[in-house]
Amino acid sequence: MNINAKWINAAKGIGEVSPEFRKVFCVGKKVVKAELCVSALGLYVASINGTRVTDALMTPGWTSYGTRVQYQRYDITDLIKEHNTVSLLAAKGWAHSEIGWSRSPHKETSDISVIAALEVIFEDGEKQSVLTDNTWEVYSSHVLSSEHYDGEVIDLTVEPQLLGNACESETDKPMLVEQVGEFVKERERVFPSQLIITPKGERVIDFGQNLAGYVEIKLKGHKGDRIRITHGEVLDKEGNFYIENMRTAKVSMEYTLDGEQSVHKPVFVFQGFRYVRVDEYPTESIDLDDICAVAIYSDMKRTGSFVCGDDMINRLYSNAVWGQRSNFIDVPTDCPQRDERMGWTGDAQIFCRTASINYDTERFFRKWLGDMAIEQTEEGIVWGIVPRTQELDGGLSAAWGDAATVIPWEMYRAYGNKQDLKNNYPMMKKWVDFMHSAGDEEYLWLGTTRYGDWCAQDVDQRYRVGATQIDLIATAYFAYSTSLLIKAGRVLGEDMTGYEKLYENVRREFRRAFMKDGMPVIYPKCDGLAVKPAGTDSLSASRKVLAQTQTAITLILHFDLCEPCERAALAERLCQLIRENGGKMTTGFVGTPYILYALSENGKVKEAYDLLLQKGNPSWLFPVSVGATTIWERWDSMNENGDILKGMNSFNHYAYGSVFEWVYGNMLGIKVCEGGEGYRKVDIAPQPDKRIGFAEGAIDTRVGTLSVKWKYIGDKVRYEISVPDGMEANLKLCGATERTVSGGQYVIVC
Repeated sequence: MNINAKWINAAKGIGEVSPEFRKVFCVGKKVVKAELCVSALGLYVASINGTRVTDALMTPGWTSYGTRVQYQRYDITDLIKEHNTVSLLAAKGWAHSEIGWSRSPHKETSDISVIAALEVIFEDGEKQSVLTDNTWEVYSSHVLSSEHYDGEVIDLTVEPQLLGNACESETDKPMLVEQVGEFVKERERVFPSQLIITPKGERVIDFGQNLAGYVEIKLKGHKGDRIRITHGEVLDKEGNFYIENMRTAKVSMEYTLDGEQSVHKPVFVFQGFRYVRVDEYPTESIDLDDICAVAIYSDMKRTGSFVCGDDMINRLYSNAVWGQRSNFIDVPTDCPQRDERMGWTGDAQIFCRTASINYDTERFFRKWLGDMAIEQTEEGIVWGIVPRTQELDGGLSAAWGDAATVIPWEMYRAYGNKQDLKNNYPMMKKWVDFMHSAGDEEYLWLGTTRYGDWCAQDVDQRYRVGATQIDLIATAYFAYSTSLLIKAGRVLGEDMTGYEKLYENVRREFRRAFMKDGMPVIYPKCDGLAVKPAGTDSLSASRKVLAQTQTAITLILHFDLCEPCERAALAERLCQLIRENGGKMTTGFVGTPYILYALSENGKVKEAYDLLLQKGNPSWLFPVSVGATTIWERWDSMNENGDILKGMNSFNHYAYGSVFEWVYGNMLGIKVCEGGEGYRKVDIAPQPDKRIGFAEGAIDTRVGTLSVKWKYIGDKVRYEISVPDGMEANLKLCGATERTVSGGQYVIVC
């Protein structure tokens, strides 16, 4: 970006309309190269002579605007003519819309700012620069309003009016950095499955798939005709359109047609939806051939594939993939539909390994982790939301802040990029240091750890945080994050002696405080007190706290906080708790990702499959049984009778889709070895189950494509394994002696 380019904005008082910044320029010689660099505080669409310069959407992306904003570089050589107009249409976007459920007003629309530098190189070597400054003109546009949650109002009959010249911004602006993450683009097109007339008489289009994006309508109509639609995820039990779970988000689109343009879709917004209610339409009948839903998300390469002999698990896998697509729109959001859609750290921490199997997420997380490091406080706190919004930071919580250690390590595990690990190491270290200093006791993290086992089913749902002692969860993650920091430090050649001692102390104190006779117990401080101290977070105050929960035992087993001699009894107690709950889990966001590991890695493989295949509520397959096409936020988002849970309720979260890291890691048996990061060295030890029949999957790694297949033939299992050149695989099949192989195709029947 040319340093002489100025940030410019429209004069105050233009209202909600999206401003268009224009500059006319001429070139008189042969052009050999032309390049445009653009950014905005808000969102922009850049055009040269009426042609968009890119198919990327939602540019310049969502970053920690107080510190940095991305700019994009485009080759526009083929668009330059003798007489030219460069246009930057801008809107509020993430920077200025009302972000967060509080819908607090952000900066005024007039603060939408853009910056651009257009550089032309001629055949004779001379250069010409067109830079944003106060000579650019500002026009009104067809986009009369654009609000992130509410949608857009577009009127094609309005003639753009000159509003005056741009103003050079006098306020400090963030640092400009060239594009770090992936571009957001249009990906899949989903055609309607049916047009429904609901019991209320409303016209509703069902696309058959919950997704994030927008509806594209091809209709010329007459000048002044209007189209107005509202987006929703589900129908209620009577079959009527339902949007109560959108809370304050209006989730609508409105177009006034000009009788000429025939393709209509939003410019700056997206929605999360499966259904759209047609509130107004120019014709009495609706031709579904004119309508499709367009899924948008970050332009990541698909790297994972999976299919097995159980159709419901295959549907669950599709749901997990669609959940990722819907929530990986530049940042890893919790949900794409209601008045939230924010970068919750806990959700991303839970899902990041599965995410990196499904798609190549290296650049995606590199950008987001960069903002996490920027927003980490001097004390080392990592907030629950990144990027932070004007009012909301998501609070401080174990398992959420631990994204600072878990995700950098998982990205290194998946891609083997030591430089990225080095870049994130200071953030990892500061987070562990913070936990060391934050607790009421030196090696325990007690108090102020907010979310617990979020959305667990083992306590009154008014509290959401689950029955597991929050201090146990926090200290367990303290130990886990410290262990990951030690691994990272060793890779980078750091002296980890002090942190190794810290880990030993945390593990010892965890066992002293939260375990007795090999089982979890209540530590009667902070969250373990029968009567909570004044000022205790209302999310957990007065709820019943239990010692032996499924989540408590799962964390103890999976984070290696027990002794070898205690494992069998803990695993059996976990099975007993599951049986006592009708064969179902009660875990929330913290326990669910690891519960199958806690079973299968402690001699309970059949019981792990029992839980995976459970169809009652709560379970992974219950939503599938009632027609879900994405992962739900809550196990009880909808019950068997079709009753929809009131309040906080999304039908498109991805967190519980994290079960597929177990599917790949245990059902298929693919695990990255320590010291073999980037899939240079893997263990392959499938754990088949006859009820599944067969399973096959592949991961396109940095080394090449690794695939594993198994299929029951009578009582025997046939394994087919394809190992790419450059990868070393330790095969552990049928209880036979481990064998190490490299590139090649291998077939084993046993």
